[in-house]
Amino acid sequence: MKFFAISVLAAALSTGVVIAQDTSTTTSSSSHTTAKQDMKDAGHATGNAAKDVGHATKKTAKKVTHKGAEKTNEGSQKVEDKTAPQQ
Repeated sequence: MKFFAISVLAAALSTGVVIAQDTSTTTSSSSHTTAKQDMKDAGHATGNAAKDVGHATKKTAKKVTHKGAEKTNEGSQKVEDKTAPQQ
């Protein structure tokens, strides 16, 4: 989640800087990036960052779930050993 917030902030700041720097008026607009294209690029970067966060979250959730199941199994084995009839 922290990575996503940082990515969004970085995209917003870089877009603001590029818009502020692109105030020159030239006849060939193809050589300069427009504000509209900067916003599109920032949107794509934000989307990709969100996907990366989603993948990392899924991986972490699976890891935690498996570890929890393993510990539950260990606990149940201890209880079973303690409550087993004496021979």
